[in-house]
Amino acid sequence: MKRKLILAGAMLAGFVLPALADTSYYIVQDTSTKKCRIVDQKPVTREVTVVGGDGVVYKTRTEAETAMKTVKVCTTE
Repeated sequence: MKRKLILAGAMLAGFVLPALADTSYYIVQDTSTKKCRIVDQKPVTREVTVVGGDGVVYKTRTEAETAMKTVKVCTTE
């Protein structure tokens, strides 16, 4: 019984952990308000633009928050 629980837990972790590791963060700017925010999916609408170009992807939310403090094009209001 214990062996089955351990095996089931290991299998579940094998499916969940890679999905969490693939999370990418982007700094996007609303084109009308010029305010920036951090999103976890690459935007596909024209209402927002990725700040820093398409190639800028952050691996953690903390990394994106730190980078957003240095972005000059975003308003601070």
